[in-house]
This record gives sequence, structure tokens and C-alpha cells, in this order.
Amino acid sequence: MLAMLTVLASLVLLCVPAACAAAGEPPPAVVRELAPGGRLRVAINLGNPVLAQIAPESGVPGGVSVELARELGRRLKVPIDFRTYMAAGEVVAALKQDPWDVAFLAIDPVRAGVAAFSHPYVVIEGAYVVPAESKLRAVEEVDQPGVRVAVGRGSAYDLFLTRELKKARRIEAPSSAEALELFLRDKLEAAAGVRQPLVVFAAAHPGLRVLPGRFMSIRQAMVVPRGREAAVRYLDAFIEEMKASGFVARALAASGQADAVVAEGIPVI
Repeated sequence: MLAMLTVLASLVLLCVPAACAAAGEPPPAVVRELAPGGRLRVAINLGNPVLAQIAPESGVPGGVSVELARELGRRLKVPIDFRTYMAAGEVVAALKQDPWDVAFLAIDPVRAGVAAFSHPYVVIEGAYVVPAESKLRAVEEVDQPGVRVAVGRGSAYDLFLTRELKKARRIEAPSSAEALELFLRDKLEAAAGVRQPLVVFAAAHPGLRVLPGRFMSIRQAMVVPRGREAAVRYLDAFIEEMKASGFVARALAASGQADAVVAEGIPVI
């Protein structure tokens, strides 16, 4: 009996502030901010296959970001309009025309000028792929004169490397996929990107390898246009509930991304 009480007490402690945060029934103010037109317009970035993919047999988007959007729409009791983009930079640029209410993007100070972020739900790694015969052996060696790095314009890792690379030169492509094509075509010294798709790319091209380690941790979050404070507070609680319940982990596994890391819980204030 004592052992059972100890286990129960431990479970209670685990469920204190963030782990058991529940978004609950959204108040009218939240619904108005998240779906001001009566429909939830959701931007999905297909350029990051860890978070979203198109099913080849149906052409329907899927993945953890899509499943989170569907659950949010169910709770708001509004229909969903998915709007797909091929790069994160396109998602941010589209906000100028007011085309979406919720998006899924990496947290970055540049984007904070136009968008507000929830707590993160997934953490992924920024990595480099290089030719197999390259002298580069670690991520710390990339930032040196003569090294050209292919990047997807406006991606989280591009924004980071814009600030961090001092000697190496970024070579921009419109998207992450096109950056890899550029890397091969122009025989660049490296290409930056999210680790999982880089590993898949290197496996399909035997003359390449992914450098060990990471140059950044990329925290993925739900995003709304700035000025929607009630929506952000609700999304914080929503994300914490989705992480603590195992929803995020199950959605990642179901979409073949079980090696992605669920972000740690954060207390909801």
C-alpha cells in the first residue's frame, strides 16, 4: 500500500504546472482571434517533412502540424482551410496579404516582428551535409573562408546562419529542397538544413555524408499574427496539453517521424 501511495504521489507531482495544463473550452475571445472569419485558416509548410507531408495516394496533407490543426479546429468548432507552402519563408511572406490565422514555424527573433509564438511542441536539429571527400569533419569547421553553404531562403536555419556565419558564405535557394539541388549542381562545400531530411538525402546520394553534431536547435511552435494575445495564451495551454497527453509523440510516430524530439513541458502562467 505504501509503495502504491508513493507512486500516486509521484504522478501527482508530475502533473503540476505544465505537464497537465489543459486548454479546455475556448472562450469566445479566443475563437474570434483564432478564426475571425468563422473558419480556421491554417498555413502548412511542406518544406519541413518532419512536420508535414503530402500523402502520395490521396494528395492530402498529414503530419504532426496537420493533426494539431485538426484538433484545434475540433475544439474551436469551426471548419479548417489548409493552405500549403513549400518553404517557411513563403509562410511568413504570405502574412502580408492576411491569408492565414494559424501557422507552424520555428521560433526566431526576426519573425517575432510580425508573428507571436506559442510554447514549442517539437525540437529539431540544424545540420550540414557535405561531400564524402570533404575535409570538413565537424559543424564547427564550416565557418571558414572558401566554404559556400546552400540554404533555403527564409528558413529558421537560414535566419540563424545569417547571424552566425562570419567567414563562410551563404548561397540562397528559394526552398530547402532547392538548396540541396543547388548544392549538388554547383558543387558547393556544404548545405544546411534539418537533420532528418538531410540524412535521407545523403542516403540517396552515396557521395555525401551528414556532419555529426548540430549548429542549432530549432524549436517549432504554433504561430498567430501579432496582437492576438488571447489566442497565444490559449495555444500555450493547448500545446502543453498535447505534449503531456502523448498526442504530439503519437502524431510524429504515425507520420514516420518517431525520432523527432517532443519539446519539454513549460509551465503555463
